Amino acid sequence: MMAMWQRTAALALSAISMALAAGAAQVASAATAAPTATASAPAAGKPAGTPIRLALIEGMSGPFANAGAAVERNLRFGVEQVNAHGGVKLADGAHPLELVVFDSKGSTEEALTQLRAAADRHIGYILQGNGSAVAAALLGAIDKQNSREPDNRELFLNYSADDPALTNASCSFWHFRFDAHAGMRMVALADVIQRDKAVKKVYLLNQDYSFGHDVSSLARSTLGTKRPDITVVGDEFHPIGRVKDFAPYIAKIRASGADAVITGNWGNDLTLLVKAAREQGLDIKFYTFYGNSLGAPAALGDAGVGHVIAVADWHPNAGGAASDAWYAAFRARFPAAQDDYPVLRMPLMIETLAAAMNRAGSADPTAVAKALEGIRFDNGFHASWMRADDHQLIQPLYVMEMDKAGTPGVRFDNEGSGYGFRTVLALPAERTVLPTVCRMRRP
Repeated sequence: MMAMWQRTAALALSAISMALAAGAAQVASAATAAPTATASAPAAGKPAGTPIRLALIEGMSGPFANAGAAVERNLRFGVEQVNAHGGVKLADGAHPLELVVFDSKGSTEEALTQLRAAADRHIGYILQGNGSAVAAALLGAIDKQNSREPDNRELFLNYSADDPALTNASCSFWHFRFDAHAGMRMVALADVIQRDKAVKKVYLLNQDYSFGHDVSSLARSTLGTKRPDITVVGDEFHPIGRVKDFAPYIAKIRASGADAVITGNWGNDLTLLVKAAREQGLDIKFYTFYGNSLGAPAALGDAGVGHVIAVADWHPNAGGAASDAWYAAFRARFPAAQDDYPVLRMPLMIETLAAAMNRAGSADPTAVAKALEGIRFDNGFHASWMRADDHQLIQPLYVMEMDKAGTPGVRFDNEGSGYGFRTVLALPAERTVLPTVCRMRRP
């Protein structure tokens, strides 16, 4: 695998530069018929203006430090791509982006402390995503900050917190989500379940906190619309991160006669659940939100093959020359197997932000927020747009099944694990649109 990256890295980087120079990255307002703007060719030198700082507030230490490090790699890759192509073009010239990392230690209280530190340094862009509860707290604080100090406003760019409320009842002009929310992911999973007529009974098993309850209610409502013939034979919640033996839960699932399990579980709660099913001889599919997440394929091993279904905005085996070139460029930048966790939406969030700054001709958060509304971004293989009504990114989604690397459709594995995912269903962006109840107040 490493030899392949060494052979293709230079070609991949060249292909990306040529695509950018030819205008593969395109930005236009969805609300107007203005000509499409194109990205510039690589600049001869580095942008000389004052850096535009972006504050990443994430758990960089503690039990989820590896997840924070993966986020930082992805965002830094996006920053480096923007800077390599001339930075951000403002009225006073070209400026580089600069990523400034603040360690929340996985704590909501510490995240709020770090938000205050970012405001004290007049950093106008806040990046966070690991945890919807943290995101909600940050958004509340940013709303107050922007009201109290209009000369020191902050814009919140959310790459992973997927509580639907953040772009629905709790929507804010100062918040933009670049991940599909939980409802969008559930609809994608249900599209696959809808086609599998062998599934007649479903068991819902989720972690006992807000997100787990969201998954449960979304599963019930979505299946009720797409597969009203399916019976929910179990709807159970378990303590998050505290169950060491899932055998009793597997026994309940078996007794229920379920054909499939839908779960929002992640981390050890997902790994131990699927492994317990294999140990107990329960041949059943698990429809998951995070079966392809950091470290999961290696931890699941053979137990996940043919049993674990996941949903994401992109994956390495999505296919196509432009997608493969982007993936090769990421691996060339981060060649270690343990760093092989590219999350496309994170670098694209940075590139879309830069495009909005170019359009606004300013790095002022208010001007950039207005430029982000309705913006379209196309990197050549992943076209998306930011819905102005609720600041929810509309983008393609992939439902995929875990299998061994080298099997049809699984050219690349995850993190050197020997296991990867094949596409089961690819949904274009327009197929992922859901209604919103957002009633946004704009400045």
